[in-house]
Amino acid sequence: MTHAPSKVDQTILTAPQLETYLARIGMEPPVCLDIRSLSQLHRAHLMAFTWEALDAFMGWPSAITPAAAFSKMVKGRRGGWCYEMNGLFGAALAALGFRVIRLCGGVDREKLGDIAIGNHLTLRVDLDRPYLAEVGVADAIIEPVPLAVGPISQRGFDFSIMPADGGWLRFNNHVRGIAKSFDFRPDHSDEAAMAATHGWLMQDPGSPFTNALAVLRQTTDGYVALQNDCLRRVTANSLSEQRITSADHLADTFETVFDLDIPQSGRVWERLEAIGRDKAA
Repeated sequence: MTHAPSKVDQTILTAPQLETYLARIGMEPPVCLDIRSLSQLHRAHLMAFTWEALDAFMGWPSAITPAAAFSKMVKGRRGGWCYEMNGLFGAALAALGFRVIRLCGGVDREKLGDIAIGNHLTLRVDLDRPYLAEVGVADAIIEPVPLAVGPISQRGFDFSIMPADGGWLRFNNHVRGIAKSFDFRPDHSDEAAMAATHGWLMQDPGSPFTNALAVLRQTTDGYVALQNDCLRRVTANSLSEQRITSADHLADTFETVFDLDIPQSGRVWERLEAIGRDKAA
């Protein structure tokens, strides 16, 4: 009697993948699955990986599965956006034994309405209480927070979780945050909606990522963000900006500031220049 092969759960890293992932973020497997170990992993992930949406900007292939994110971010030296950053992190947490729920959210739902639902993946992790684990916004929290209404302060940045309409909760980013807010419900998962919106964000001319370059990385006291040719360094008390002026400058910035291996960085610069010409016309 033969048995059909069991379907691999692509939302959980395999044991070899988990070992490689932990080495990549410089962590040992936690002894205890508690908020302390979750916080350490959350911070380590953000300090190891860059948030970037280069695939959408350049029209390069992209997949929504954590397995694809592992191949791109861990085996390669790339970053990812919310589906990949939170997807990879959630898959690693699940492999470690944490109880993880992938939540379907909506960035800027307060302005866009329900059409935004599916444009964001965030994570609920259940320990002594539910926690919001969020490594996919890039310039927001660096450690998980209780999934509860109220103010949040980390490293001098102020955030909050507040009630929104229709039973949703709204995570409000700090005042300089690029994504101002995202809405979620603690029990709302919808993989089909996220897959559909992923396709729209990757390909549609109306997507905020197909016509603008966005790269962000957490630092010890804030974050650094590249928006088109403007490089911003932000802390709770300071903001500095500089312009990227050439293809070589962009390649060096990818390498030294964001720790990214972008072999076709010259094409990225060409796309930036083309967008600049279009806006000037």
